[in-house]
Amino acid sequence: MNIFSRISHVINRQTVVAFILGSSLVVGAGAFAVDRHMGHSEGAHLKHLYSQVDATEAQKARIDPLVKAAMADLKPMHEQLHQLHKQLIEQGTQATIDRAALEATRAQGIALADKASRRLVQLIADVGDTLTPAQRQKLAEHLGKMHGGRRHGGL
Repeated sequence: MNIFSRISHVINRQTVVAFILGSSLVVGAGAFAVDRHMGHSEGAHLKHLYSQVDATEAQKARIDPLVKAAMADLKPMHEQLHQLHKQLIEQGTQATIDRAALEATRAQGIALADKASRRLVQLIADVGDTLTPAQRQKLAEHLGKMHGGRRHGGL
């Protein structure tokens, strides 16, 4: 193998590695967002948000089941995203790169991310219907502080 073939081979491998890492970040971002809000921290996270917006007991009683239902819907999506991540790594490390298989996996990941995004927007709307405009503004301000001071606007 001459020097140009070796360089081409290295560049192709680097391109594949970059693609896998980029895809992993996209797929992993959604999974991380779901994962960090599940389990033991879910109740504590909600209690903190309730205190930030001065939620009434009636509002808490309406919001709790909405959040639990959304998390139950999102958990299987998280697991599917994890499987797609593994699949991308396996496909990207094969001796021969199957572009069609990589594209199919990427498309599955995008479709799943879209499904998760729609479910999160549904949750935002459902919770928003439960809160007053002033509470939604307080929540937006709190989320803005949590995310490095970026302003989210109203919910």
